[in-house]
Amino acid sequence: MNAHHDNSDDGYDEAVLNDAEFDDGLLEGELRGAAAILDPVPAELRRLAVEAFMLRDLDARLAELTFDSLVDAIPVRGVTDAPRMLTFRAGGLTVDVEVTERGVMGQVLPPQPARIEVLGGPRSAAPATLTADAMGRFAGDVPTAGPFALRLRTGGQVVVTEWLRA
Repeated sequence: MNAHHDNSDDGYDEAVLNDAEFDDGLLEGELRGAAAILDPVPAELRRLAVEAFMLRDLDARLAELTFDSLVDAIPVRGVTDAPRMLTFRAGGLTVDVEVTERGVMGQVLPPQPARIEVLGGPRSAAPATLTADAMGRFAGDVPTAGPFALRLRTGGQVVVTEWLRA
């Protein structure tokens, strides 16, 4: 029995695999080219990804979703159109939001004035802007019919919530 393995049938050239000057960049380029031909990214998806990237705010802190009534609340029997309740936290800042078909309302805690932009995804027009009063309360007839996030500007800081689907 011969212990030597003959690589002639597996498609690999040992000289290439053992070559110290093997170019990883060339391999990556060839793999990208093959993926572009065999499994191309749809143009619409690429456009949406670029538009979503343009919505980012590099100076903003991300507010984490800590409560979502769709996931965390116990359903009430017989109630079919209950508002969605959300809580976001970023450091010492908390934002409680109620989302309905008509719009959003909520409160910034600790209570303070703030400007809240309701971001509606890459296809929406300019973000709707709401103002929180000195008690941190805000409300507006801003329907959230698709992906949305909130951008809060308060006390010199910018906080952006996670993106959610209404």
